[in-house]
Amino acid sequence: MSGFQMRRLWPIMTPEPGNPQEAEGVLNPAAVRGPDGELYLFPRLVARGNYSRIGLARVLFNGDGDPFGVERLGVALEPEAEYEKRPDGGGGCEDPRITFVEPLGKYVMTYTAFSSAGPRIALAASNDLRQWERLGLARFGPYQGIELDGVDDKDATLFPVFIPNPSGRPELAMLHRPLFAGARRDGSGAPEPPDGNADLDRESIWISYTRLTRESDGSHRLGRFTSHHRLAAPLTAWERLKIGVGTPPVLTRLGWLVIYHGVSEVEAPAPARGGRSRCYSAGVMVLSSAHPRVIRYRSPDPLLAPELPEERLGTVGNVVFPTGIDRRDDLGSPDRFDVYYGMADDRIGVARLDLPEVLPEVRRPHPAPALGQVTPGS
Repeated sequence: MSGFQMRRLWPIMTPEPGNPQEAEGVLNPAAVRGPDGELYLFPRLVARGNYSRIGLARVLFNGDGDPFGVERLGVALEPEAEYEKRPDGGGGCEDPRITFVEPLGKYVMTYTAFSSAGPRIALAASNDLRQWERLGLARFGPYQGIELDGVDDKDATLFPVFIPNPSGRPELAMLHRPLFAGARRDGSGAPEPPDGNADLDRESIWISYTRLTRESDGSHRLGRFTSHHRLAAPLTAWERLKIGVGTPPVLTRLGWLVIYHGVSEVEAPAPARGGRSRCYSAGVMVLSSAHPRVIRYRSPDPLLAPELPEERLGTVGNVVFPTGIDRRDDLGSPDRFDVYYGMADDRIGVARLDLPEVLPEVRRPHPAPALGQVTPGS
């Protein structure tokens, strides 16, 4: 194999007819192996009015070891805390990622809490994936005079082990996507970057670090996240508007593997403002195992872009949104990964990624096209 390749398997979860909790879609699941070795999905379940819960389902496998469906097991989290609810009765627990954090000895869920204050990163912890304890909103130290606790933030996930902070001290780290006031949500009015250089004004992937503090009962809790660093910004044509982390980082023989999403413009499949729509695609990033602030490889082109009808037409068209990853150690294949992703904000698909023998040669990326120009081939 000459490089990274991802092939679709099939849709694995669709809205259940007559289920009001799924009336507007099932999407963007966390995926994690439980203490029993089973694989569990935590999909976002969307009811009328964009009221989102986080569900729980067990993945079913066929005789070849391929995932083919799910068994619904209920709801893991629904809007109950003030930071998850809105005055109109709406609210949201959205787009979870789950990591078994070894220094804590617990599963930690990062998810988007959507209240009247806007989207914020919230945390919950569990020993068994069934009972979840809310840890509250993630707390951030300031960045260049900006109070990050008041900044919209999404797409967060944790590393499973300590990694070196900028000073070389081992700390727990989070990847996330803060929306600073100057960032362009749609690219309008943003100056074009020089050929091959990143536009730092667009929504990007950041990395922040925290220490674990020891409580009087001997337990540990997460402190404030500090030492903020912009890890990656939009660079190539398929991600020209913004990028965000997708799946939790997994340590492989090539480095820390992260599947991420990028957003570009395409011709709209249905009438839209300006006749154009956004396109969400998926790519791969490999970070140094020793120093994860160093990017060893990044997709010059998407590995998975909306092509199927289920990906092009739905609640939000032209969306491939990866959030869950499962290394197939159960099959004796540590270089094989199943990636679970949202399809057009309506259902969940699964694709398969096999690691190449070595990292592909990094070639100069295609520059982003001029604003208003459609990305070729998207």
